[in-house]
Amino acid sequence: MARQRYGQHFLVNSAIAEREVSYASLRKDDVVLEIGPGKGIITNLLSQQAKQVIAIEIDAKLVEQLTKNLPSNVMLIRQDALAVDFPSLPRFTKIVSNLPFEISSPITFKFLDSSFSKAVLMYQKDFALRLVALPGTKEYSRLTVAVYYKAYCRILEDVPRDNFVPAPNVDSCIVELILRQKPAFQVRNEKFFFDFTKLLFSHRRKKIRSTVKTMTHDYETLPYLDHRVEELTPEQIGSLSDTLWQLRNPQM
Repeated sequence: MARQRYGQHFLVNSAIAEREVSYASLRKDDVVLEIGPGKGIITNLLSQQAKQVIAIEIDAKLVEQLTKNLPSNVMLIRQDALAVDFPSLPRFTKIVSNLPFEISSPITFKFLDSSFSKAVLMYQKDFALRLVALPGTKEYSRLTVAVYYKAYCRILEDVPRDNFVPAPNVDSCIVELILRQKPAFQVRNEKFFFDFTKLLFSHRRKKIRSTVKTMTHDYETLPYLDHRVEELTPEQIGSLSDTLWQLRNPQM
């Protein structure tokens, strides 16, 4: 039985599970990370094609059930995926997961800070649309900018809600993430860029001027002051971040 506290919705359509795994283009030497294996529909398919599967599950009851049925090349870890130190795990090359909806944002940022070649991930549809949104749309967000900066992203297919038990209130999407070999554009200070992007989108309806005027006395020299952040491309946000960082750190 799904447990509401973990936001569990189990995929029951085996054809979709098979397509999801096929999108990962697994090889025999791949080590695959899976977050939230649930009842193991994806896990067993992954184990047949990959060298090793690292499956992280928070639910003790599911871990007990999975332990009885999983093959020997699956490393099952009972823990909150957000608390797991990814560098301490065996080095994984790919990620394939039907993600718990409530951790979609933090786990995605955690993925972007790790190293892998491809991720195939099931997200709720509204979240997936934020990943690939364009400037000027309501879905465009801090998440959009961060993902664009670090990865290539596309929606592979829509998955209607009736393919899960219990059925969630929203449809889902299968999304592909491929890490860029280098960021989409260069910034002077990456931490400042991400922090500044977060700040701008927390005031997304305000003009840039009102957000930056407390950050430097020379704010009038900054570009895009009469724009809102949702109107700027990721590259323009990067340029604004660089100019502001330089004003605040003239000796650098």
